[in-house]
Amino acid sequence: MSLVAHSLDVIKSLQAPSGAYPASPTFSAYRGYSWLRDGAFIAEGVSRHGDVAGADAFHAWCARVVGDRAGQVDVLVSRAGRGEAVTAAEMLPTRFTLDGVDGDDDWWDFQLDGYGTWLWALREHVVRHGRAVPGVEKGVRTAARYLTAFWQVPCYDWWEEHVEHRHVATLGSIHAGLRAAVALGVLSAAESAAAAEAVEGIAALVAREGLSGQGDGGQGDDGQTARTPSAGGPGARGPGAGGRRHLRKWLGSDAVDGSLLACVEPFGLYPAGHPVGEATVAEVERQLARDGGVYRYLDDTFYGGGRWLLLAGFLGWNHARAGRRDEAVRYLEWMAAQATPEGDLPEQVSDLLLAPHRRQEWLERWGPVATPLLWSHGMYLILADELGVAA
Repeated sequence: MSLVAHSLDVIKSLQAPSGAYPASPTFSAYRGYSWLRDGAFIAEGVSRHGDVAGADAFHAWCARVVGDRAGQVDVLVSRAGRGEAVTAAEMLPTRFTLDGVDGDDDWWDFQLDGYGTWLWALREHVVRHGRAVPGVEKGVRTAARYLTAFWQVPCYDWWEEHVEHRHVATLGSIHAGLRAAVALGVLSAAESAAAAEAVEGIAALVAREGLSGQGDGGQGDDGQTARTPSAGGPGARGPGAGGRRHLRKWLGSDAVDGSLLACVEPFGLYPAGHPVGEATVAEVERQLARDGGVYRYLDDTFYGGGRWLLLAGFLGWNHARAGRRDEAVRYLEWMAAQATPEGDLPEQVSDLLLAPHRRQEWLERWGPVATPLLWSHGMYLILADELGVAA
């Protein structure tokens, strides 16, 4: 079996007529829903392997879903501009039903990263294939206005946790998304200027508050003194990343998180050749990587805290972009080794858990780990393409 070919088949066969990609077709908590974040990386994977029509359909669906909420965004932006409080419950959702409406299930819904990630992926797809996706202009402008107005507001992170914090991976996705929106050339002059100002604001905020060691003896972006978690695998402590400063999980915390990998490659907040980017990848790998797989963060208890396939994809992607091919291949091979006999990739694996005593409660709540998870397949396709592995 070619896992590239199977991944493409799984994604294509499960794509809804609307263009949406379901997160997982059978997992009880995800069934019937599409996330902008997951779908953007899924679309990036299939776009790289020639499924232009599938990626087009997803991006068109996103543009319709977001564009349909232009009026809601205008009201929220106007209220915020007048100094009125806007609650998390009033913000746009992070996931939608496959036909593009808000779901009626309770969820940790206020997440900004998906909107930025979609804009980034749309731009990548358009540039790759040298053609515009028809009808996306309204959605792009709506998403850009939304992110420009609210990028500083705390929200849930990639893992739908900690709504009280400003998460660096979220800021990185918005930074990339607004740059992409400007580059797509559909914003008005005023919208482009506001987006560019937000991009500069994000970069300044992260440089000021989003690096390890700040407020406790850190000394600038070249980072020679920083109190960071250490090498040695999950749970270890000590000097990290050779004393260099790396990105934080959220502003005010020196913890690391697997989602920070995306701030290096592909989002380029601190690219692979930058000392902060290099230190971030090194610190995530030192703390969270084990035997080819990658944990989300050290205190993870979701399904016992297993290693996530999509994060192995991100770490391999970073190694590939930095020219460390052997390391990248190792993560691709680990991902492939986790496939079921049918070739389906799960969300996480449960053999080396951080909190094994917490696994059963999730099994009882939501059933077995999500399998297949389309984001895992999408990340496999991306890393395979980085390494020249085709169907």
